[in-house]
Amino acid sequence: MPRKKFSQILTIVILGLVLLSGCSTDTSKENKHNDKDQFTIGINQLTQHPALDDIRKGFEDGLEELGLNIDINYQNAQGDIPTSTTIAQKFAEDKVDLIFAIATPAAQSTKQASNNIPILFSGVTDPVNAKLVDSIDTPEGNITGTSDESPMNRQLQLFKDIDDNIEKVGIIFNTDEQNSQVQVDKAKELGSEIGLEIVPMGISNINDIPQVVDSIAQKVDGIYTITDNMVASAINIVSEKAINHNLITVGAEESHVDGGILITDGISYYSLGKQTAEMANKILINGKSPSDISIETAKNTRKVFNEETLKAIKLKEDIQVFQDATKISK
Repeated sequence: MPRKKFSQILTIVILGLVLLSGCSTDTSKENKHNDKDQFTIGINQLTQHPALDDIRKGFEDGLEELGLNIDINYQNAQGDIPTSTTIAQKFAEDKVDLIFAIATPAAQSTKQASNNIPILFSGVTDPVNAKLVDSIDTPEGNITGTSDESPMNRQLQLFKDIDDNIEKVGIIFNTDEQNSQVQVDKAKELGSEIGLEIVPMGISNINDIPQVVDSIAQKVDGIYTITDNMVASAINIVSEKAINHNLITVGAEESHVDGGILITDGISYYSLGKQTAEMANKILINGKSPSDISIETAKNTRKVFNEETLKAIKLKEDIQVFQDATKISK
């Protein structure tokens, strides 16, 4: 073969290999972009109780179902706000890909720790009042999430549905938890519309709960347990004391009923955690900014009652409100 022709063929072959190599390199980059090996998420949970644990479990399961490869760094502040702040600061120093804050004080601590790492929250009743976001529709900044606001009007109506003679309903709440005061104020407004007087009693220590329940039981016809972290941590004590006083109890969410409260028409915190995982997917995979994702509330509620509590306070299951609810037996 002539040297000139051989040279031309060799040049064509080399150019072809270069082009193939270039295509291969571009595809590799694209695949790496679409399927990052691993994301790191720091979870800053205020304290340990069934509702907040359910949020975390739902979030983690949701991420797994979405196919995200996640390295979870879970930290629990055990109810101590300075510890929650330290946890958030460490996540910021470590430059995790996203921080998930569970409960209002944890979300507030986390917001203070970073203004650039994406932050999601859940277990927060009123994120605007808690100064986490500017508005529900347009959060602004690097933070968004899900609210655990319950259908309080339907829950308070349950007292009347069970016994129309109920006039006074007690609420025990942590005076140091901002969202709890917001719920008390809202309950007073909604209660007056359906003929219920709300009798609030504040606590500052979980050890005060037994005495406070005994005290408020002398003044009310029933007890409503709001989404208060301190009360939720001692929900078994609240329910046992209320049963001893033969009081009707309504909870703000399903785990309260698991703990012995009589009934709720409320949200599932596990489902709320899964809902928040979908937001994480939008941020980590789709590249959306938290500021472009509106605050969400629970998509579904469920009416459930505790069969053992029903029997303990000698109510009949044939009351219509229980006929429409799902039975929980513990």
